[in-house]
Amino acid sequence: MFKAIGFTDSDLAKPLIGVANTWIETMPCNFHLRRLSAKVKEGVRAAGGTPMEFNTIAISDGETMGTEGMRASLVSRELIADSIELVCRGQMFDAVVCVVGCDKTIPAAGMALARLNIPGLVLYGGTIAAGTYKGKDVTIQDVFEAVGANAAGKITDKELHELENVACPAAGACGGQYTANTMSTVMEIIGLSPMGFNSVPAMDPQKDEIAFRCGEVVLNALKKGIVPKDILTRAAFENAIAAVAATGGSTNAVLHLLAIAREAGVPLDIDDFQTVSERTPLLANLKPSGRFVAADMHRAGGIRLLARRLIRGEHIQPKALTVTGRSLSAESESAIETPGQEVIAPLDRPLKKTGGLVILKGNIAPEGCVAKISGHERLSHRGPARVFESEEEAMTAVTSKQIKEGDVLVIRNEGPKGGPGMREMLSVTGAIVGEGLGKSVALLTDGRFSGATHGLMMGHVSPEAALGGPIAAVREGDVINIDITKRILEVEISDDVLQQRLSEWKAPEPRYPTGVFGKYAALVASASEGAITRPKW
Repeated sequence: MFKAIGFTDSDLAKPLIGVANTWIETMPCNFHLRRLSAKVKEGVRAAGGTPMEFNTIAISDGETMGTEGMRASLVSRELIADSIELVCRGQMFDAVVCVVGCDKTIPAAGMALARLNIPGLVLYGGTIAAGTYKGKDVTIQDVFEAVGANAAGKITDKELHELENVACPAAGACGGQYTANTMSTVMEIIGLSPMGFNSVPAMDPQKDEIAFRCGEVVLNALKKGIVPKDILTRAAFENAIAAVAATGGSTNAVLHLLAIAREAGVPLDIDDFQTVSERTPLLANLKPSGRFVAADMHRAGGIRLLARRLIRGEHIQPKALTVTGRSLSAESESAIETPGQEVIAPLDRPLKKTGGLVILKGNIAPEGCVAKISGHERLSHRGPARVFESEEEAMTAVTSKQIKEGDVLVIRNEGPKGGPGMREMLSVTGAIVGEGLGKSVALLTDGRFSGATHGLMMGHVSPEAALGGPIAAVREGDVINIDITKRILEVEISDDVLQQRLSEWKAPEPRYPTGVFGKYAALVASASEGAITRPKW
């Protein structure tokens, strides 16, 4: 059957290398991956292996944002991981290269490698170039915030349309340190991607060369017997958390690193993110809170320079193994810093002394929730709850000017099970900023945030409302107290009142009782466990 499709005896005598391609024709993030996958296969053949390409599905977070389609995003992470695992097990590949692009394809590849534990690596397709509007660099974040500004009458329909036309100029994933670029950084620092490969932008001519070199790297890993669980140690996960903190990365990294750790059998807890973030300085001046985009960071010296900074400051562990067989320290020493660059701050002048990830707990979130604090946000907020049972309800309230300064938006029944799929809230948070309320209101949800979200926003509130978590008991007008310094999120009612309300709570009917969403909702774990799916034995 192999010969029927063109493989020869010589081909079949060589190691069979799976090439998992997450190409899809629905988004710029993955649109160019056919080209890169072809280069990967050329590199595998040149290194003495026989490549066999296969596809997975993928879902665009940005395009589905604010719609029913966003429920598919986190669900897709599990399907992508499952499909990579299933094909590799079924075809009994000797090794695998995962070519990824958008937000969920990257952690899904990491999860699949952890499950399979065969030699393999992750190649990120690269970041999109920044758009230019009125002389400034712009990204998809600017478009979402412009929607709110347009609703507030601050910009015209024509201006919004002009911005939309230029914000995404070509193939590649969203340009700031949003979820895709955050997880790309994670893959290089955790060791599943060769150092320096991922941060090359999508349309940079060097990307083809990088893809070709993946063949040599994966065949070398096969020869040396380097498998993912050799790389995915506790030290590697702490290094990855530090990289997220140092770059002001997406809160989604918490969810994805917990999931990969569960698949690898490495103990990791949501509180570990707080511990590591507190000892890690913020060094990268990247959007959404900073000035620069991911392509600027690559030109400044890239992940190698960031890693060297963190190692010299003793913020990450240098001896961690990478897929090349070399240590993180050895890989980072060849970093070349561009003279005068302003993207990656020096150790003695960090942008902020501690990283941006903050884990809050309290009577609303006994299992925790996640906030990203870049240094620009206020550190406390106390105000009345405005309770919404879905993202759409909250969006309507924001754009129709029903939200006032001091309010705390509570969006619930959007968690992994209740959503299902734990939708991101970029439409709402972008509209809040666009309406001019970004510095005066707060938002908490059992859903997620986009990596482009900024402001005083708490996501992943656990347990979620659909599991009877305390967020289900919050009522309109309850006073919510948020204290970042003390890491507290609480509703100002007595324990007795809270328990009485919860005793009256009834589980909502599932939005999707059958099909892929129904299966996911039945199997998904709490966000505090990474929202992984696992059998109910």
